[in-house]
Amino acid sequence: MPKNYDAEKNNPCLKEQELSYKCLSKNNFDHGKCELYYANYNNCKEFWNKVRADRRAHGIFPHLPDVADRESIKAEYMKTKPT
Repeated sequence: MPKNYDAEKNNPCLKEQELSYKCLSKNNFDHGKCELYYANYNNCKEFWNKVRADRRAHGIFPHLPDVADRESIKAEYMKTKPT
């Protein structure tokens, strides 16, 4: 099966998704043992969906930032994140 070279570009949570799949495989598909991985993946998706919606609302294209810009966007959010 060929690798999807656009996967990281189109899915900012690819790493979290793969970790949750790996956890399931390692734990014989016991979902209870992978709850932290699911929570992390869901938090990631929620964050990037907010970024995407905000960029769309402000007319910024592409709606999902380039892979190279994502770390700086995440770091900026963490500075302003309410505690």
